Amino acid sequence: MTEVIEKGKLAKKASYEMNQKTTLEKNNALKCIAKQLLIDKEIIQKENLKDIISGEAKGLSPSVLDRILLTDERLNGIVEAIELVVNLSDPVGEVLENITKENGLLIQKRRVPLGVIGMIYEARPNVTVDAATLALKTGNAVILRGSSSAKFSNIALVDSIQRALSKSTLPVNAVQLIENTSHEAAEELFHLKEYLDVLIPRGGKNLIDTVVSKATVPVIETGAGNCHIFIDETANLQMTKDIVLNAKTQRPSVCNAAESLLIHENWFVENGEELVETLLKAGITIFGDDTVQEANSNVKKATEEDWATEYLALTLSAKIVKNIDEAIEHINQYGTKHSEAIITENLENARGFQTGVDAAAVYHNASTRFTDGFEFGYGAEIGISTQKLHARGPMGLPALTSSKYYISGNGQIRE
Repeated sequence: MTEVIEKGKLAKKASYEMNQKTTLEKNNALKCIAKQLLIDKEIIQKENLKDIISGEAKGLSPSVLDRILLTDERLNGIVEAIELVVNLSDPVGEVLENITKENGLLIQKRRVPLGVIGMIYEARPNVTVDAATLALKTGNAVILRGSSSAKFSNIALVDSIQRALSKSTLPVNAVQLIENTSHEAAEELFHLKEYLDVLIPRGGKNLIDTVVSKATVPVIETGAGNCHIFIDETANLQMTKDIVLNAKTQRPSVCNAAESLLIHENWFVENGEELVETLLKAGITIFGDDTVQEANSNVKKATEEDWATEYLALTLSAKIVKNIDEAIEHINQYGTKHSEAIITENLENARGFQTGVDAAAVYHNASTRFTDGFEFGYGAEIGISTQKLHARGPMGLPALTSSKYYISGNGQIRE
């Protein structure tokens, strides 16, 4: 029996136990996890350092190494996120619909756990904790499969989580980690229909495309973030600079960072040189079309590939457009349905943009960096769904539930 099948069986059995657990039991277990992670902080960071050293030796990019790194601040943030999840309402058992038939039959639709959630993800070890805690809060079991780049960190985190679960009434096997990071183990997980109820990939475009194309288990797609900011004709210059700098530089390596600017041609005539100079001074590399290049000799020439690239670095593409319709058309062609923004003082254009752009989150006069479960008030998130079925946008607790009909009668039969 392979590791994947063995842990699939354990998780499935644990999911039946989880289905019976109360909100109090689940919250107490989460509190145990938060406490245990702080107790084990030195062990976790020691193992995390192994991943960083290994990643540097393999030549991983600074953006990937940044996603792997577990600083004191980030570990404290992970614990704070768990505490937020504890304080959130438990969606399991929520009555979504009540129907009373003429014959006295009572039909009630309630939220229930999904069952066993599979997570396959890259680099970020914080996902290990986020996925585990959200799954547990919603009465699910979870099978985690991280990348080799964060292997030691993930093992240490799951060991800590399982130590905490052993002190609670929840089954220890509700959280499983596939330690084998080979492609073969991943492929096996893609087809684990007997034990998995859903598979959620979280990472770069290649990983997500591979899972979507190969998996026979139902998939919730959490897409890459080729996020755009459209600077409309009436955009305030200072607001524009603030939003663009925040969306690009606050944390360039994450999926909700801005990757592309679309700029109204009239606005660019008045403000383009100042904006470009501001961005270059901030250390941002710009790949622009001919008009943007003419504004500053340090702008590099953009190719067709740049419009579709998620840089995850201090790099932006920039293109001049004639109007809002051209901006919307460009985004719907090259975007990844993640997060898009318009900067404008024209409310009609703002509403038209928010309606016309096909994305999970569409902003007016705000940074794309807010697309996050924590910022939306969900506590931790299990991912940001860019598809339209089952869940869309930051996936908090309700996204990890399904529904079941409870029907009560007193002897009714169908004529």
